Amino acid sequence: MNISKSHKKPLVSWQAVFSILMYVFMYLPIMVLGFYSFNQSPYSANWQGFTIKWYIKLLSDDRILSALKNSLIVALCAVSISAVLGTLMAVGLARYQFFGKKLYQGISYLPLIIPDIAIAVATLVFLAAFAIPLSLWTIVAAHVVFCLAYVGLVVSSRLTNLDPHLEEAALDLGATPVQAFIKVLLPQLMPGIVAGCLLAFVLSLDDFLISSFTAGSGYNTLPMEIFSRIKRGVEPDINALSMLLIVASAIVALIAESIRALGDKN
Repeated sequence: MNISKSHKKPLVSWQAVFSILMYVFMYLPIMVLGFYSFNQSPYSANWQGFTIKWYIKLLSDDRILSALKNSLIVALCAVSISAVLGTLMAVGLARYQFFGKKLYQGISYLPLIIPDIAIAVATLVFLAAFAIPLSLWTIVAAHVVFCLAYVGLVVSSRLTNLDPHLEEAALDLGATPVQAFIKVLLPQLMPGIVAGCLLAFVLSLDDFLISSFTAGSGYNTLPMEIFSRIKRGVEPDINALSMLLIVASAIVALIAESIRALGDKN
């Protein structure tokens, strides 16, 4: 008679331990930041009680509000331009054949892998070569470069799940190519477009390196304002502002992923 030995599984596997350590490493600094943003003491290292005064202080800080306004203008303008160009780029690459398509496709998504410092320096050199003065709109132009790639990538992934015969059917029924695009293809692409725009919005809002190279005098964005203040030391109001940015970015990213996942199911 063969007697098989039963092997008991360990209560906690090494995969679970590794996952826990990874999440602790990733999110413990954020938890500490949130904890000290409610610190009564103006010095982050000393806990003296709970308060929300640092969050209230942000609402009356003109420099913070001005930097926030600049960041929102840059992000909204860059995302709006990228939404149109990125969608057209993704549709063109997916639906049409033309000379140099592979090369164009590789160049289009190159900003996804190029370091930010390289994009920042290249943009600054380009602006200087054509004697274009730095301003808020040069930041917008620089942000369009990487926002366009992200929107195009998300829309392209959405296009792979669509049936191309629906457009052909619309054309057979008498629709023009423009009508087929607006009434048939565009509604199906909308979840991908919205998800790509939200992702690009978060990246534009949080960008520091490219903005600092292409910003004109007096046009600080929110990350640039935070960096300029942190040189004097980390103050509780900066902790509060950083926490608000993290929460806002997480919410927008969660909405974008939910929209993209819902679009893939449909």
